Amino acid sequence: MRVGKKGYPAYRIVVMDKKQKRNSEYIAKIGFYDPNTKPAIFNLDEKKFEQWRLKGAVISEGLKKLTSKKNARLKS
Repeated sequence: MRVGKKGYPAYRIVVMDKKQKRNSEYIAKIGFYDPNTKPAIFNLDEKKFEQWRLKGAVISEGLKKLTSKKNARLKS
């Protein structure tokens, strides 16, 4: 879910129904990503992330890229 000012995006990492629009109501917030800082801020609640993944949640391509980046900080 994109948030922030025009030209300075930040993202909430959320669990939502695939049929919903990007900025519509979400089920749960599990993290945050801000690419505007150096180094980029990447917070992810790993416990909630694993719970949803075990329930069958599909991980988006964008989140796969974020979790695989070496320079992103992973905090719980």
